[in-house]
Amino acid sequence: MPFDLPVPSLGDWRHGNTGTEGVWRFASAQPGPNVLVTALVHGNELCGAWALLAALEVKLRPQRGSLTLAFCNLEAFDRFDQRSPDASRFVDEDLNRVWGPGLVDAPASSAERRRARQLLPWVEQADWLLDLHSMHEPGEPLLLTGLLPRNIELARELGAPRCVIVDAGHRDGRRLRDHGRFGSADDGTSRALLVECGHHGALSSRDVALDMLARFLAASGVVAPSALPPSWRLPAPGRQAVLTVTDALVAASLDVRFAEPWRNGQRVAEAGTVLGWDAGTPLTTPYADCTLVMPSLRQLRVGVTVMRLARETPASQPASTA
Repeated sequence: MPFDLPVPSLGDWRHGNTGTEGVWRFASAQPGPNVLVTALVHGNELCGAWALLAALEVKLRPQRGSLTLAFCNLEAFDRFDQRSPDASRFVDEDLNRVWGPGLVDAPASSAERRRARQLLPWVEQADWLLDLHSMHEPGEPLLLTGLLPRNIELARELGAPRCVIVDAGHRDGRRLRDHGRFGSADDGTSRALLVECGHHGALSSRDVALDMLARFLAASGVVAPSALPPSWRLPAPGRQAVLTVTDALVAASLDVRFAEPWRNGQRVAEAGTVLGWDAGTPLTTPYADCTLVMPSLRQLRVGVTVMRLARETPASQPASTA
């Protein structure tokens, strides 16, 4: 895929103002939630860095509570090369799979675990989290809520993007979005969303990141709507589709093939449609009107999820947490 999005120059913004490299924090004198916005959790996902730079350059400040902006995997970002963008996703392991109790209990055996421990104090004091990402396949933006109703409700309040994905995360490690109280059903005040803003190299991914940042900050009440540049906002996408992931197609072999060049967000009308084959075994849709989420055969290995399958939840009904 072409990579049109320029590489942002962090310059002096890289240093932060907190003593933690890449982390900026601004506090108001008024009580309110602590909002954390993260970018570069993966070193090749540049759109979020552009959004954070824009917030810093316009001197965005909270009217209540606090606002923390974090450029996360700087070591991976430093290795970014537009000719091979996937190579700088991480240094040793995926920074978005290391969150959870083991982060503190186990040795910091990788660059990502060391960086996660540096970021941990800012994560654990946050009440609201917006985690900005992009995708290595083309497709429309996705808002990933997890299973908690409070995050699904927030997604509906934001009104964008069109596709809201209710998912349980990954088998191979916990996301930042699900760390600690963000993943607790007993916590009624925290909110956490992960946005896939589009393809890594698409200029539109930067526009989506800015739009979602503006919507999120306005919903939190931490930043006055009048302080958010109108140019950041995109037109509302119309009716949102809340899609609950029911199945994950996980590679059982290295011989996985798709029947068609499936697209993210594509809806397949017929149950039993052959999506592809894993070592000759057909992979089929389990029900009618099945939506395909992030299909990809790149960097294929046994145990990796090559596609998720989801069904729409009517707006009048809560999404299932089964």
